Amino acid sequence: MWIWEKKITQNDESQWAEKLSGVVGVVFTTLPDFEKSLVQCYCEEAASAAALLTAFGGKMSKLEDRDWVAATAPENSPPLLIRNRLVIVSSPSQVKPMQQRYPKRQVLYFPAERAFGTGNHGTTATCLRMLCDEAHSRRKRDWRIIDVGCGSGILGVTALRLGAKQAICFDFDAAAVEVARRNVERNGCAPGMHVFQADVFEWLPHESERAEIVVANLFSGLLQQAFPRLRSYLPRSSEGILIVSGILREQEHDTLSAAREGGFSLLQRAVCGKWVSMKLTPQA
Repeated sequence: MWIWEKKITQNDESQWAEKLSGVVGVVFTTLPDFEKSLVQCYCEEAASAAALLTAFGGKMSKLEDRDWVAATAPENSPPLLIRNRLVIVSSPSQVKPMQQRYPKRQVLYFPAERAFGTGNHGTTATCLRMLCDEAHSRRKRDWRIIDVGCGSGILGVTALRLGAKQAICFDFDAAAVEVARRNVERNGCAPGMHVFQADVFEWLPHESERAEIVVANLFSGLLQQAFPRLRSYLPRSSEGILIVSGILREQEHDTLSAAREGGFSLLQRAVCGKWVSMKLTPQA
């Protein structure tokens, strides 16, 4: 594996997020001085890192094959509590103590690995809160979920634990698919879970695979292009919910405009730091 990286100012982070919106494996990290960020991209092939180097400068280097997220994650991160429904832990040693402490909550185990989504990032945590709310409102009905760009698989696993009949989860990144499958096994959610590699602009569900809840935690640039496609993942009726995240505050207006052009109306917005999440419904 190879890594390309470049230091940027905090003020330029949103511009770089737009520039790299179509690139898989991009990570932004705030540096200790809080004035600069480090943008990194983990690439399977040297040619991919070299292309970024040619286009944007910075530097590239070869990495040993390991879980780079896990290698930089703090040990035994504190449990993440979501609504009154979930406890998410990063270590297997935390599972039983949390089950004993919170017997009425679902305790899920997601270690830091080579895929985005342990629940601690503001975008993922907000999606989890919205998902909990939707699951509660549908507790007496059958419902399904499609998670677009599933990363670690945390949203699909959570949905099944909260009562979903089926979870379809896919990601463009093959490494993320491998991690998601491991997390499915770790959390005992294999029945009802379908994880595979796919591109949102190429994959379409069969009629029986359409879902009442679709979640897409992606870069804003991808979302703006994908809204018409995401509409086809929901039932043909106006029922259904689309939860989107990964939107910087300065991208909110353009993203919402694209959502409306794609056939959606805004039901709810939530802000977590510099990130905006939205709950949308298809226009009648």
